[in-house]
Amino acid sequence: MATTSTNAAETPKHSKLKWSNIRESLTGCMFVLPAFVIIGVFGLFPIGFAVYVSLHKWRINPGDFNGLNNYTKALGNLAYAAFFWVTAIFIFLAIRTFNQLKKTAQERGEKPWTWSIPGLVTTAGIAGLVRFIVLLLPEVLGISTKIRGMVRSRELFVELLGEAWRTPAVQSSLRLSLLILVVGVGLAYLVNRYLSPSRHANDYYAVWVQVFILLGSGGILGWFTWAEIQGAYTAAIETGEPLQIWANVVTISAGFILLFLSWWLWKSAAQRDSNISVVLRLAAAAVLAVGAWTLIGELPRVIQSGDADWWEGLLVTVYYSVGTVPFQLGISLLLATLLFQEIRGKSIYRLIYFLPYITPAVATAAVFRTFFSGRPTAPINGILRLLGAKPLLWLDEPKSILEILAGPDATLPGWLVGPSLALVVIIIFNIWSYVGYDTVIFLAGLGGIPGELYEAASIDGANRWDQFRHVTLPLLSPTTYFLTLLAVIGTFKAFNHVWVLRSAAALGTTDTASIVIFNEFNRNTRYGYAASLAFILLGVILILTIINNKIAEERVFYG
Repeated sequence: MATTSTNAAETPKHSKLKWSNIRESLTGCMFVLPAFVIIGVFGLFPIGFAVYVSLHKWRINPGDFNGLNNYTKALGNLAYAAFFWVTAIFIFLAIRTFNQLKKTAQERGEKPWTWSIPGLVTTAGIAGLVRFIVLLLPEVLGISTKIRGMVRSRELFVELLGEAWRTPAVQSSLRLSLLILVVGVGLAYLVNRYLSPSRHANDYYAVWVQVFILLGSGGILGWFTWAEIQGAYTAAIETGEPLQIWANVVTISAGFILLFLSWWLWKSAAQRDSNISVVLRLAAAAVLAVGAWTLIGELPRVIQSGDADWWEGLLVTVYYSVGTVPFQLGISLLLATLLFQEIRGKSIYRLIYFLPYITPAVATAAVFRTFFSGRPTAPINGILRLLGAKPLLWLDEPKSILEILAGPDATLPGWLVGPSLALVVIIIFNIWSYVGYDTVIFLAGLGGIPGELYEAASIDGANRWDQFRHVTLPLLSPTTYFLTLLAVIGTFKAFNHVWVLRSAAALGTTDTASIVIFNEFNRNTRYGYAASLAFILLGVILILTIINNKIAEERVFYG
């Protein structure tokens, strides 16, 4: 009897504890909900809408579904290969997330498999919400067509918006997706309450949802790309036009796979103990690299089928980035090292160097445009005349420095031409603008290095150069990595000062990728194509960021 009484006394307490946990979870969700709404409305929705636009033939008004045609117009058949690579990345991330979940559960001695059921149902609900948005968007965007010839007013727009919202297909999709989401959350509660109670229930639930979202995204993208390729072949058969999509996709993909395997073998050779094993791995890496280069050699021919203006803009962007980042960081590090010394008036120098960064870019670009004008009476040309040199066109010059020095009759190979003189002026402007900012960040990094390390190095006989090379540079590597990442991303996104400094006389040699995208959007009003170019540029920036991170893993020293 005593035992029964004790259990009866503990049952209300246990129920009260359970209700307390549920209430705390609901309170936490209510606090997090505004953040999710803000991120969804101002972050995820614009990206999703841009994806929607990029898949349509959109010129001012919404057009017909265009599939991957906007991407293939820019990249040629490389677009299909790129989408298959993105599919592979989604599947790889899903497998890696699943393996991490499995490993974590084994370490905790738990079995998270029952959480796959509510995770799958919740993912289906999320997919239903995405479908609801896809169905609602055409109805909302169609309002612009409905109001043609009518007196526009706020009341009319609200009425048409309500009609779009009340469309039967939209409403049924919304109700079904919300129902599935509620069922998914309910299943998660039941699993945690009766089948697999755990303190880490929310973690397992979220990870399963993430795994299914990645797998679903990869599967849908792969199926969509496959369908687009089959549609392209069907259209080509009807018109009698030969296509080599699969040949290009397989060849280029195999080339990059061999290149990755070559890099992996080359890297793993240093971990071998046997000299024979090291030699064999290095030889295999060299053979794979040659094979990869042979297969990737198909890439230039594929690129030629894409948009020449886009590839030219991307090449200009590469010139701009390569010509800016090393010099910008090198000069900033030199100035920071000098200003870190005990010199008189260093605070004033820091302010002077930082002023170009805080000055409005449009204003300073306009001043640079006046200084580097192609007129013979421009300030820079006036200085050249005083030095006995001929005036130059500067921002109006489409030729490179090497072409100018070689003379009008000389012919240089394409790989040796390099950036135009007009682009060099823009590079100089960018270096001048951001040197002060990088200098201040480098100064902060130098201030974090303990002085005792320099004293110890000095006692060991290290001179100033040795101290800079073996103490300053390694300990400053996190700062250098941060500034390098910002500089590379910034040069690929640069727009304001490039737009002000560009000149029609430069014949497009200063039009970076951002300028090409803006021209497609603003001048040509091809919104769908501009959106696809923006996503391609985003992919390039992500690839460069990943490469930068991989290099940083081996070279950045965090102490």
